[in-house]
Amino acid sequence: MAIQTESTTEDVEETRETAWQRFALNENTLRALLLTGFLVVIIAYFTARDSSFLSGENGLNILVNASVIGIVSLGQVLTIISGGFDLSVSGTVPLGAVVFAILVNKGWGVLPAAAAVLAVGAVCGLVNGLIVAKANINPLITTLGTMSVTGGLALTIADGVQIPFDDPGKGVLAEQSLFGVNNHVWILIALSIALFLVLRYTVVGRYLYAVGGNREAARLGGMRVGAVTAGVYVCSAALASLAGAVLASQLLTGSGTAGTDSALQSIAAVILGGASLAGGVGGVPGTLIGVLILGTLANGMAILSVPSFYQTITTGLVLLLAVGVSQVRRLRVSR
Repeated sequence: MAIQTESTTEDVEETRETAWQRFALNENTLRALLLTGFLVVIIAYFTARDSSFLSGENGLNILVNASVIGIVSLGQVLTIISGGFDLSVSGTVPLGAVVFAILVNKGWGVLPAAAAVLAVGAVCGLVNGLIVAKANINPLITTLGTMSVTGGLALTIADGVQIPFDDPGKGVLAEQSLFGVNNHVWILIALSIALFLVLRYTVVGRYLYAVGGNREAARLGGMRVGAVTAGVYVCSAALASLAGAVLASQLLTGSGTAGTDSALQSIAAVILGGASLAGGVGGVPGTLIGVLILGTLANGMAILSVPSFYQTITTGLVLLLAVGVSQVRRLRVSR
């Protein structure tokens, strides 16, 4: 009888685990549907206020303007899944923009200059990763400090002024190409697909979720937690630096003050897309929906001539809403 009771208990536990897995799957699906529905409501509202909002041209404008933050957010989602976040992107984006403008003005080709910008960002990210992983300093303090360093470095290199492109043809990263869609939109799409595949189907992706879900358990399981942590900060800063190069291509100038709100917007997009600040949760599809929601809000308010400071307030409110929803979900899961 004891054996039968033990077997029955195991069956009950297995049933509960299966039920929880189904609930989690349904919750993810429901969250995606709710986010999509929210985006549709926003589109419907702005279309009712101005019929030109729903035009194909304006739709492309939303994608073009949201792509820079989209690229930053792809790096940000990695750090948040791993249990951290990266405020330093607000300094890395303008640093990438300034370095790219200087290099193309010195006669570098676009691809070599972009590669150099990626390398600069990777070095900044490595510094973040080593401080967080090896010195065990909180990511908030670490990336807040390096944000000031990289942002100040961008202003110092630019000597406090904008650096316009000597040759406007060097802005190829933002020019239109295939199907009349701008190059950096295709860059965002390619990076999104690559990152989605890595997170969903590779060992690296499983390690990343494991570290974010329970760092100590991942360490005891033999995972190189320090290497994973350093790696995500390298990727985050490299993508932020690339976003800076794209932004410089759009503006045809490198500026030490461009993209300084990248941290707020990227974190808002990632959390709005379903990631948890506790780590271990998040993904590319939800992040992209979050980026589109923020991009659509900004575009719609610009069309309606809403002052820019109200747009900043709206982004902050959306971030607070997303964090609140994330906290409620975390409490429900813990129960």
